Formats: sequence, C-alpha cells, structure tokens
Amino acid sequence: MNRDETPPQALPVAPSGDPGLASAAISQAGPEAEAREAEYEAFVWDNLRRNYIGNYLHGMLGMTGFRLINAPTFMPVYIHMISGSNTIVGLAQALQQVGGIISPIFGATAIEHRTKVMPAALWMGGLGRVQIIGMALAGWFLQGQSLVYAMLALLFLFGVFMGAQRVVFGMLMAKVIPLSRRGRLQAWRNATGGLIAAVLAWVAGKYIIQPNLFGHGYSVTFALAALLTSLGLWALQVLLREPEPPNLPPKARFRDRVRDFPALIRSDPGYAPFLLVQMLTTASRMAVPFYAIYATSSTGLSGAVLGLLALAYLGADTVSNLLWGYLGDRTGFRLVLLISLVIWIGATAILLGLHSPASIFLAFFGLGAAQSGYMMAAQTMILEFGNREEMPMRIAISSSAEGITSSISPILGGLVADAFGYPAVFGISIGFLIISLVALVLLVKEPRHRQPARV
Repeated sequence: MNRDETPPQALPVAPSGDPGLASAAISQAGPEAEAREAEYEAFVWDNLRRNYIGNYLHGMLGMTGFRLINAPTFMPVYIHMISGSNTIVGLAQALQQVGGIISPIFGATAIEHRTKVMPAALWMGGLGRVQIIGMALAGWFLQGQSLVYAMLALLFLFGVFMGAQRVVFGMLMAKVIPLSRRGRLQAWRNATGGLIAAVLAWVAGKYIIQPNLFGHGYSVTFALAALLTSLGLWALQVLLREPEPPNLPPKARFRDRVRDFPALIRSDPGYAPFLLVQMLTTASRMAVPFYAIYATSSTGLSGAVLGLLALAYLGADTVSNLLWGYLGDRTGFRLVLLISLVIWIGATAILLGLHSPASIFLAFFGLGAAQSGYMMAAQTMILEFGNREEMPMRIAISSSAEGITSSISPILGGLVADAFGYPAVFGISIGFLIISLVALVLLVKEPRHRQPARV
C-alpha cells in the first residue's frame, strides 16, 4: 500500500481495476477526459492509506456488531423463545429480507448522480443502527405479543436500511479502494472483526445471556452490537477522503431506473448467470434460521451452548476470510464462490447426518466459513461487471434479487419445519446449493479474466 505501488501514470487504472478498459475508454473520450480520469486515479492512490484504514475500521467494528444480529444463533433462538413458533422465526427472517428488496434501488437512485456518497452513507447507516437500539429497548420494556410484534417491525426496518446501506458502502469501497486491494482489505477487516465477534459471542452466551444479565441478557447483547457498529461508522466518517468521479449519470426517477433493469442486466453478458447463482444460493438460506434451533435441540437449549456455536460460526469467519481475500485477489472471486458452495453443502450434510457435539461444532465452523466466502465473493464480483456509471444500480439489482428469494425462503422453511421437521428444510436447502453450484460451473466465467462491456 505504499505510494510506489501506484500504477504507471501513462496507463491510469480505473476503479474497475481493468487497465485495458481504462485506456480504451480514455482514448475514445479525448484529452480532457483523460486528464479527469488521471486526476481521479491520482486522488485514489494518494489517499489510499487513509481510506484503507477507514474502511478497515468501519468493517471491523461495524460488521462485528452486525454479525451478532445476523448470525444464525442469537436472533433466531431469541425469536423462537419469545414466540414459540418456527413459522414466526421464518417470518422474522423473511421480513428482514423483504425490507431489503426495494430499498437498494432507492439507495442507488439517491447516490448514482452524486459526486459525494458519504453523506447518504451516514444517514442510511445511522438509521440501520437505530433499529438495533430499538431491539435492545424492546426487550427491556415489552413482553408477550407486543415484544414479538416490535421485534418483527424492527427487523423489517433493519432490513430496509441494511439493503440501502449495502449499495452505498459498496459504492464507497469501489470509489476509494482499487480492485487489486479489495480482497485483502475484506480479508483483514472480516478476520479481525470476526475474531472480536467470535469472542464477544462466547462472552455474551456465557456471561450475558445464560445468567440473563440485568434481567435482559439478549437486550444487553443487542446494545453491545449497536455500540460497535456506531463506532465503526464514526471511524469511516472521520477518515474517509472521497474523490469526485469524472463521469456521472444524470439524476433519474425511481420508476425510470426500474425500467432500465433489463438493459442493465444485458449490458454485461456475464452478469445474468451470476445473478441466477446469487438467487439460488440465497434461496438455500431457508435453513439458516433453524441451524441453531436444530443443533441445540439435542444438547439442551442454553446460552452457553449458543455461545459455543456462535464461536464456531464466527471463528470460522475469522480464519477463512484471510484465505478468501488473498485467494480472490490472486485468482478472482469465482473460485472463492465455488469452494464456498462446496463447503456449505458439506457442512449442512454434517449437521443433518451427525449429532455429536464435535460434529455439530464442525458443521457450524463450515457454515461460517462457507457463508463468509459467499458474501465476500458476491460483494466483490458484482463490482467487476459492466462499467462504473452503472455500478450503484447493478449492486441494487443484485441486492433486490437476493432480497426477493431470501424473503420467501425462510417463510417456506418455517412452514416446512412445522409440517415435516428440520431435516426436510435442510434437504431442500442442499438441493438449492447443488443447483447453484452447477450453474456456477457451467454458466459463470471469471469476470476479471475477460473484457467486460463498457458503454
């Protein structure tokens, strides 16, 4: 990350990371555009150290808190505890995903024409963190059906702002971190964040949830998550230096951008099959809310057991992210995605077929490694299709598509679990993963090793 790593000034590297694309686009646009592109690129590399640290701290602290909310341990078991229903567990997961269906499109529409993205990131990220605070307060002040309804509403709103945040922060990283550095950045921030989250999850399970600290152990855990995510957002705000892009699309209305979806999907021939893989994989997440419920049913439901499973799941995130990040930087992230799907299938099969404490721990370790690999690969590959001007809306399309499938599948998972049991849910999930793996092998090419379309 030293300044002497800057690409040669005679051939500026666009934020897409493809030198060939940069030179082709610049040569077609003329000397003035070339100067603007060179100025943009110089700003990125001159401020790389500061922006790298800001993104690292934001990811490490912010994602630590979010992992405590999104990991398939504390929240599903908490919802099951206050509702007593598998269907409600699935509904809670679905509502969170429903919230993220349309909001990414609004987020992309709000930022794609703006020279600065950070102000929108503060609003959207801040409102997402408010929902976590609301979850903590709901546990302290509500009970019975009122608590269930409040948690469902808060999870829905959490999904709304997280969907918009995914677009905004994805665009921010694409603007300030060159492609050749994104994998290792995500590797280290996810690894250290995962380590903190794993230790915190174990501490929360053993010393906060099991003894029901202050009478509301889960609320204390949610409050800690809100604190960590807020510190991460503050660090990014203080450190980030954001360049102004040389080219921006004009401001467009929401409905007009929705009409552009088919053309955006077709603009890069590799994007449509990648989108299919994303939707199939997220459909398999119908089993995610029931991993911990199924595992603890044979060991006795306790905070200590939950903490141990969370430690395995988040600890795998810590260990594997270093591998995923450096492997992705070296080979491209298609290979990361492929390996992740294979591990996901194997871990689910272990959880379904073996019931010893060691095998359950191993299964959760595999699930953590697989899902962290999928998330890193999906979030990074999406930045490598098409051109820079389309990037916010392309992220929004993927986020919305994932939201549709991942909102329907948990409800179906809950209904299947109530009617046929958890093994049926896991079997269907494995089926989706196998289809996704086949589609990836046959249809998706590594975007880094080809010439993407550029308008």
